[in-house]
Amino acid sequence: MMERVVITGTGLVSPLGNDVSTFWNAMLQGKSGISRIDSWDTSHMKTHMAGVVRDFDADGRFGRREARRMDRFCQFALAAAEDAIQDAGLKLEQIDKERMGVYVGSGIGGIGTLLEQEELLRSRGASRVSPLLVPMMISNMAAAMISIRTGAQGPTLSPVTACSIGNTAIGEAFRLIRAGGADVVLAGGAEAAITEISMASFGNATTLSTWDGDPKLASRPFDAGRDGFVMAEGAGILVLESLSHALKRGARIYAEVTGYGATSDAYHIVASHPEGRGAYQAMKLALHEAELEPAQVDVISAHATSTQVGDRSEMMAIKRLFGEADHRIPVTANKSMIGHMFGAAGGVEAIALVQMIQDGKIPPTINQEVPDPECDLDVVPNEARVKDIHVGISNSFGFGGHNAVIVLQKFA
Repeated sequence: MMERVVITGTGLVSPLGNDVSTFWNAMLQGKSGISRIDSWDTSHMKTHMAGVVRDFDADGRFGRREARRMDRFCQFALAAAEDAIQDAGLKLEQIDKERMGVYVGSGIGGIGTLLEQEELLRSRGASRVSPLLVPMMISNMAAAMISIRTGAQGPTLSPVTACSIGNTAIGEAFRLIRAGGADVVLAGGAEAAITEISMASFGNATTLSTWDGDPKLASRPFDAGRDGFVMAEGAGILVLESLSHALKRGARIYAEVTGYGATSDAYHIVASHPEGRGAYQAMKLALHEAELEPAQVDVISAHATSTQVGDRSEMMAIKRLFGEADHRIPVTANKSMIGHMFGAAGGVEAIALVQMIQDGKIPPTINQEVPDPECDLDVVPNEARVKDIHVGISNSFGFGGHNAVIVLQKFA
């Protein structure tokens, strides 16, 4: 018999706050976490803003010596994981560590550390390069550090599926627990790639927004005036457990994971399929596994990065799958407020969906001024909405054509 899989803890680091309560309250108020970059001179760049994590004190949290041994993405991941464990009330000394796993990925890994050490090599010579460069840089180190800190000895995986990493991690952890391979898995993603070279590359690829006004208005998924995504950073980690394990320890249950769909567009290295072929199939598979019909979905948390092609293709996929029900189902786009957190996006947006199910409220898609006639569904424009939510799906898509969709339900 397959295990049921539930969510019992959440933790995050984000441009809208470094704890779930602060983040969620800001989202419901339609606040934006996008700001001008102030850590370097951006006058030579095509864009000058990002979703920067503020007020994150790694030295205070981990101690200066330990913090300096981790790249920023790893610091974010470990902080979010520790908060998720605390939120879940997990007493690690009472957990069978051989049945505790960590599925946490990063799309770009420690690029900040790599750039810093390359500069040291050029300016001060090979002897000054840190012996910890490689372990600080490689993207599996977030999962590894969480495993080391918690003592988790079960399956540890660092999926790399670009911007769909968070959902890939959650979905694969769901499958692992459901099959009886683990009792508890920490799942999600982390990213800290706001660097000059990253922004220069994305800028030259014409994927970034070049909005030159108030940064808070730059990310506008589904709006006719959208002109690209806004880079962001952070981490989102969830505690997934088998229902039997959660009930045995008397855990509070936030929601249940009931479906997961993963596909590939098999189309292009960066562009999504223009008709949303892979997105459609991933949503269809996730609902099939959850044994649900499209009309039973109460909310869709869209991938919606604020690019012309990407938003349009996702809308086409939704319309194809949901048919006559498409105008009834709210489609909310969190990236309008937090920007695109790449490998961290899926984890953070899954936490937002958990909060929607818990609170019966849907955060808005902000910066909706001129409707795009090709994105004409209910995008919850500019103001949060009260709605009883029993079933929600969260979409995440990534460069290379990766698509990952999860279904979360109210626990009953």
